[in-house]
Amino acid sequence: MKKTSLKVTALALLALAAGCGQPGSNGQLIGDQTRMNYKAPYPIGMVYVPSGTFKMGASDEDIRGRNDATIHTVQLVGFYMDATEISNQEYRQFTNYVRDSIANTILGNFKDLPDGSQRLDMKHINWKDPELQDQLASMYVPAELSGWGVKQLDASKLRYHYTTFDYKQAVMHPMESQLKYRYNFEPQIYPDTTVWIKQFNYSYNEPIALQYFWFQGFNKYPVVGVNWIQCNAFCDWRTNLWKSERDKTKQYFEGKFRLPTEAEWEWAARGGRNEAPYPWGGPYIINKKGCYLANFKPQRGNYSADGGLYTVPVDKYAANDYGLKNMSGNVSEWTASAFNGGNYNQQSDLNPLVSYDVQPGDKDRPYLYRKVVRGGSWRDVSYYLQVSTRDYEYQDTSKAYIGFRCVYTEEVPALSNRRPMK
Repeated sequence: MKKTSLKVTALALLALAAGCGQPGSNGQLIGDQTRMNYKAPYPIGMVYVPSGTFKMGASDEDIRGRNDATIHTVQLVGFYMDATEISNQEYRQFTNYVRDSIANTILGNFKDLPDGSQRLDMKHINWKDPELQDQLASMYVPAELSGWGVKQLDASKLRYHYTTFDYKQAVMHPMESQLKYRYNFEPQIYPDTTVWIKQFNYSYNEPIALQYFWFQGFNKYPVVGVNWIQCNAFCDWRTNLWKSERDKTKQYFEGKFRLPTEAEWEWAARGGRNEAPYPWGGPYIINKKGCYLANFKPQRGNYSADGGLYTVPVDKYAANDYGLKNMSGNVSEWTASAFNGGNYNQQSDLNPLVSYDVQPGDKDRPYLYRKVVRGGSWRDVSYYLQVSTRDYEYQDTSKAYIGFRCVYTEEVPALSNRRPMK
């Protein structure tokens, strides 16, 4: 009886062990089957820039750039990038969201959650409703204080709150509280439309300043008058906008929208043409028919010679071999990288990014606030159109000739050089 009991017990333990295994495994290593198969999302309006290696930096003919943009080999993981610069219409979606969320907060439109907390319930706001305008009086500039003599929305009230986490610093200092590396931002997000006047002394640009951002005739023109901090706020909003929709259908979301690094921008702008001076190759800036290939300042300052006196729609001019338009000309573009003449000698050759952690005590070191801008603009000569040319602007500065586009990194498909299907 004792031997029989031991035998039965051993069989029971074996059966229990088998039962604790994964269903259908038959005792074999088949991997975790509790996760659904993953299908990478495809961001609308973006194209895929594959992983690759290229020679980053200025050519030997670029005497000015040769000192701070020395040629070196860089390897990058693939990413998605906006096919065009962010347009006025796209950026207005952001400002409208911020405007409506502030209004809903003032009106007390909150939804009770099961855990006892509340979240903002975004309801449609009829901004032409006089009763609502009275309730939202704090968002307006009164007519008697307005330069136009009419009540208007106070753009300074449109602020977007977001939080960033410096993962790199948290990893480098594991014994310190991670809360130390969380940073809160609440910038004004409305573009500075006065840049068309402030940056052009003794020039009559009031009409374009008054119309450029809001008038539908400029819908597809690149947004300008946005500084580096505002662009990061837009990227955060865009990330949360897409993530919230995927959460509703229980779809996995693993990436985020952000500004491209300096290396990513150059790799994308080259379109696979290693060491070529322009996105279309080169060495010329006109085609066989004598037409200019970008929007810039040719012929000793003849702005209109290329077909655009100021900016042009973001989908004008031919795309490079990756499907990206206006990587040179139209507007210069913010990148995530900090600017320093010696960056190329410091950065890694794998997914390089040089950034500085600006602290309150760094006011006496203004170079920390300098961010790389690339691509040249409608007001620049052809030198700045070269894909290797570096320039910078201070992160809290906005200009009539600087815009941006976003990238979205996804590690899984980026390991392959194939272009994902739409």
